[in-house]
Amino acid sequence: MKVRIQKVSSAVLYVMLVVTLVILGLFFFGGEAPADQRVIADASMSQPANTDSLIYWMYALLGITILVTIVGALYKFVSALIDSPLQALKSLIGIILLVVVLVVSWNVGSGVPLNMPAYDGTENVYEWLKLTDMFLYTIYTLMAVLILLMFGFGIAKKFK
Repeated sequence: MKVRIQKVSSAVLYVMLVVTLVILGLFFFGGEAPADQRVIADASMSQPANTDSLIYWMYALLGITILVTIVGALYKFVSALIDSPLQALKSLIGIILLVVVLVVSWNVGSGVPLNMPAYDGTENVYEWLKLTDMFLYTIYTLMAVLILLMFGFGIAKKFK
């Protein structure tokens, strides 16, 4: 069973890699977008013709990653719940801590609209600003925890 799963995952990885390389090739070597279709304000700047394809592919990869992560976590939780309910509940500690970090970083974030000259968009509002700050503070927190854990486990390994 494990060999078959490895073959399938390797095939999926290679297909995704080929699609990514094709889209990157189109992005870098596909020419420029026509002047009337450009979304940049400065006409002297270039805009690759296949920018949208690259962005949509990144969205697809992000969605697939999130979906696979959630399905894998649920599968592991349910299988652990069947074998050992206490261990399964202990595995939720990480998710609970992440939710706590998200809530705290949402409350710490600022919702004050930014002063951006020549910006006419609709995203400079309280909710989007709070959400952006929440993601940034969460990333900072997780990176700090990661660095502390790397040093902590490295030091602990020296004393064993």
